[in-house]
Amino acid sequence: MTQQNSPRAAGGAFRKLALAAAAAGMLQGAALPAHAAGTVVLYTADGLENLYKDVLPAFEKQEGVKVAIVTAGSGEVVNRANIEKDSPKADVIVTLPPFIQQADQSGLLQPYQSVNYKNVPAIAKSSSGSWATFVNNYFSFAINPAVVKAQPKTFADLLHPDYSGKIAYSNPATAGDGMAVIILTTSLMGEDKAFDYLKSVEKNVKFHTKGTGYLDVLLSRNELSFANGDLQMDLDDAANGGLSLKPVFLAAQAGGQPTTFQLPYAIGLIKNGPNQGEGKKLIDYLMSTEVQAKVPDIFGIPGRTDVPLAGKNGEAVKQAIAGVKLVPVDWTQVMAKKADWTARWKSEVIGGSGKPLEVVKP
Repeated sequence: MTQQNSPRAAGGAFRKLALAAAAAGMLQGAALPAHAAGTVVLYTADGLENLYKDVLPAFEKQEGVKVAIVTAGSGEVVNRANIEKDSPKADVIVTLPPFIQQADQSGLLQPYQSVNYKNVPAIAKSSSGSWATFVNNYFSFAINPAVVKAQPKTFADLLHPDYSGKIAYSNPATAGDGMAVIILTTSLMGEDKAFDYLKSVEKNVKFHTKGTGYLDVLLSRNELSFANGDLQMDLDDAANGGLSLKPVFLAAQAGGQPTTFQLPYAIGLIKNGPNQGEGKKLIDYLMSTEVQAKVPDIFGIPGRTDVPLAGKNGEAVKQAIAGVKLVPVDWTQVMAKKADWTARWKSEVIGGSGKPLEVVKP
């Protein structure tokens, strides 16, 4: 298994920092070697590095192939696949909504009805087989509990001067978790009030990052006090990455219930990928009972309903989400709004601030 341009390979804070520093180029402009025989290429959103490390060696041994992994923000892996549409370099893609829907609508995905999709709920997969939920997850925010003693409870709390220059969130144009900030605030406040809020909180924002994984490192280093993320990534970084992190959920108003929504990792087959046969086998394998049973180890929720959320880490997920209200998301509406939201965010929220959008390393 080879991993290229990954900002979040786990294994301790030192290794995370070294990888983050080395990955300044990320995907944009980075050359992917010519597709070698016996190689299957996986483009993936960051957050699942520990799972891949655990399960892919067995696949490589079984199939006699190498899995080359390219990791970045959800929007970025889809953007790269789109750039390569006429000559695809990847075989399989894993990304968050609404970017998986964007990939589907753009004709990047090849419908494939894996036998292991049968236990994925209909609401969590495409009827055509172009994608299915691989690892279920929840959108979250995060703090460094060692330095943030008064945990924020509401969105309004982030407007306090104590957070000046201590907040960051990922660019909604390139990161699924960044778009999730807009999705959640518009769901709770309505579109105009949400953008008014984002404009207000921007005065406390230090910068925006290309992907989300770097934010966990910056929180742990006390360069930030508050950032966006997702529950699986934040719990995994805290337990297995040696980072000082605590996932948090915010209420729309004082005394209200903390709220979030499901933000799953979805998997799909790239249309006309160079190794579609092995790509299909990789999807079958990652959706197998064997692999899905290991998803709770990295604080994810199995995409298959016949595989329980079990074990110590599964219980940690249940505990973290206890008492948090889940709001439904109409992903069709999100796709219809995504371009306008991105343009509005760039013009009204970040426009004229001079803050960087492409931060890719601490």
